[in-house]
Amino acid sequence: MKPLGLTEAQWRKSSYSGGANDCVEVAVLDGYIAIRDSKRPGRPPLVVSRADAQAFINGIQTGPWE
Repeated sequence: MKPLGLTEAQWRKSSYSGGANDCVEVAVLDGYIAIRDSKRPGRPPLVVSRADAQAFINGIQTGPWE
């Protein structure tokens, strides 16, 4: 597996997050999405494939929520 280039990652916060630095940040990498806690940016991020991240988002959007 080649290095993911986390040192060059451009981290973004949700536009819905407040200014209290209490949210998650994401970085789009080559084929992967990195997710980290904005309060602890020095800790290793969770890294998932773009396909897995999309499946997670789709699952949240579609439910089932009964």
